[in-house]
Amino acid sequence: MMQYLKATYYSFPIQLVLLHFKKFQVLLLFWVILFSTINGGFMRSFGADALFLAPEYLNNVNALSSGIVGVAMGVFIMSWNITTFILFSRHFRFLATTTKPFLKYCINNTILPLLLLVFYMIKAIRFDASKELMNSGDIFLLILGFLIGLTLIIAVSLLYFFGADKSIIRRMTPAVSNPQLFKSQFRHEEVKLTESRIIKVKWYLNGPFSVKKVRDVAHYSRAFVESIFSRHHFAAILSIFVAFIFLVLIGFFMDNPLFQLPAAASILVFFAILISVSGAFSYFLQSWSIPFLVVLFFILNLLYQYDVIDPTNKAYGLNYTNRDQRPKYDRGSLLQFCSAERVERDKKNMLEILEKWKKKQQEEKPILFIINTSGGGNRSAAFTMNVMQELDRISGGKLMQKTFLITGASGGMIGATYFRELARDKANGDTAINLQDRKYTDAISGDLLNPLFSSFVARDLASPAQKFKVGDYEYIKDRGYAFEQKLSANTHGVLNKQLRDIARDEKNANVPLVLFNSVITRDSRTMIISTQPISFLMRPEYDSSRLSHMDPDAIDFCGYFSKQNPMNLRLLTALRMNATFPYVLPNVWLPTQPVIDVMDAGFRDNFGEQTAVRFLNVFKDWIRKNTGGVVLIQIRDRKTGGWENPYESTDITEIITKPLLLLQYNWYKMQEYNQDDLLSLTEDVMGPSFFKLTIQYSPRNPEVGAALNFHLTRQEKLDIANEVRSPANRRIFKKAEELMR
Repeated sequence: MMQYLKATYYSFPIQLVLLHFKKFQVLLLFWVILFSTINGGFMRSFGADALFLAPEYLNNVNALSSGIVGVAMGVFIMSWNITTFILFSRHFRFLATTTKPFLKYCINNTILPLLLLVFYMIKAIRFDASKELMNSGDIFLLILGFLIGLTLIIAVSLLYFFGADKSIIRRMTPAVSNPQLFKSQFRHEEVKLTESRIIKVKWYLNGPFSVKKVRDVAHYSRAFVESIFSRHHFAAILSIFVAFIFLVLIGFFMDNPLFQLPAAASILVFFAILISVSGAFSYFLQSWSIPFLVVLFFILNLLYQYDVIDPTNKAYGLNYTNRDQRPKYDRGSLLQFCSAERVERDKKNMLEILEKWKKKQQEEKPILFIINTSGGGNRSAAFTMNVMQELDRISGGKLMQKTFLITGASGGMIGATYFRELARDKANGDTAINLQDRKYTDAISGDLLNPLFSSFVARDLASPAQKFKVGDYEYIKDRGYAFEQKLSANTHGVLNKQLRDIARDEKNANVPLVLFNSVITRDSRTMIISTQPISFLMRPEYDSSRLSHMDPDAIDFCGYFSKQNPMNLRLLTALRMNATFPYVLPNVWLPTQPVIDVMDAGFRDNFGEQTAVRFLNVFKDWIRKNTGGVVLIQIRDRKTGGWENPYESTDITEIITKPLLLLQYNWYKMQEYNQDDLLSLTEDVMGPSFFKLTIQYSPRNPEVGAALNFHLTRQEKLDIANEVRSPANRRIFKKAEELMR
């Protein structure tokens, strides 16, 4: 028994696994991430597992989409084999004397890939049955498609290397057939080439089901053996180069949905590239790898500083060419944009809109409705659309007429703006629109991750810059552009507009006013985008005779960028700026002096209350005089009270990490606590006619609730729709109906 265990231990497959752990452990990180993601650990709250276990292509989860992921998985596995073969070949020189050495290496290097594939298929079967609600036949087709794609790419790769083997044999034949040349390859005085300080192999798999003893190659010269491997290395590098060219071509045709790969496939290809690049650095530069990266970083930084390269994302529609007219971003400039004269002028404009809104109401003193919606990706977008459809139903189709203001963050604003634009198009004569139609909920729930990740891999990393125009201005296509185009396609062009297209209807109070927020990373001030001047929201209302001076903590986008053609901004871009989750979407850089960038509104106000409360405080006198009260409807994608996802210490390492991560875990809860204080003060100011109604997504089973990302499974979509009519939410709808009628 001990003899068999010892033989197994010194077998090539086991020694290869140990070698991976001994050398270049960074390459194993990709396997750890994949195992963790598929298991629902890594980025679980963002639903990363669904991207792998139920891949979507052309809006369908089927054998084709699964087959594409299978191809990508094959690319990842072959990239792993190629890279490690190049890096580790000096430790197993006995393969140089075998036929098809790379094939034999792949056969012996299958432990990690096989574990991943078996684990993946088990998880996929369970996930597709429980989350995508598929029957056994559909699941079988998914697995079959995956295996066909995987087998196809591995077969093509190995056929390529078989050709490389034949080429090597042809080149080595003259040396073998010539006795003098062949004899020169034997040097007994050299140290055995099979010896390695970190690997000892006695047996290897000659085929899937055959074992062979390692051949002694001590009599071959080092130069002879390494010449064989070097030719394999060249063939391997050439295959990686071909894959990179393929990505470049994909990037050029990304606007066509056929080239928008499933997100999982894009991630796998991205990992394959990273593995290849890491291996190339280690192989060619060896100990010079880190110095080279440092020098490369300084060169790229220098090129960026002198505007030779510009990888930053832009606000599509803004003018970035008139550099001498860019507004200054400093205290003095911001104070000018919220001067007393400007604030009074903008207040007067807003009061006119309020008066127009009042004239469209049936009551002498109507109730003013404000809708706040929280961030939360497609989960919040779908929940918001479901809720607004129900609110519109119970109001007799008059929700948009009764509502004056909509504000919020991220995904919730995408859903709310989509509903508002549908209502606006219907009011402007599109009789085909039925606001209660379920197809609009399905549209806003559509996948946004696939083109985003595909663009990140094929455009942001691989392809040369491609450009497009908005009006007279030109911009580079990147994953931000891909996100907007997919959102436009999902909503059938309803959101493909510019601020100028909606300004008149908002000015005339034909539809509710929408405020799009984002956060400036430089100092966490809020950038507020509106078609109407809103300098009165740049800082809180205060009496300067009794309180010390207050600096502005928000910026009126259109007023601030008045010389950059702000009304040319795409509505899709305003939504993306509002929903720029870090790394998933690129931060948007704005033409200021110095340049600033903005990201997700949720970092400052994930529930949309702060801006709404400030608006109420500014116009409290008009509201008390002209309305019967205010109803603040908050649509949330998570429970109130801060009880969800408590930050618990479960292991000893969190004694160290907890102080560092405390703010991250409790950020949304802290926002809620602060906003509750604001609401209590607002209630005191507005009196008994102020109401807050909270409609929230609270899944009965948190473990199967919808994830926070831009992709939803079939089960998650059903769960969201069902939670809209939960007993708690039905009570809120009943209260809302009473106030509306």
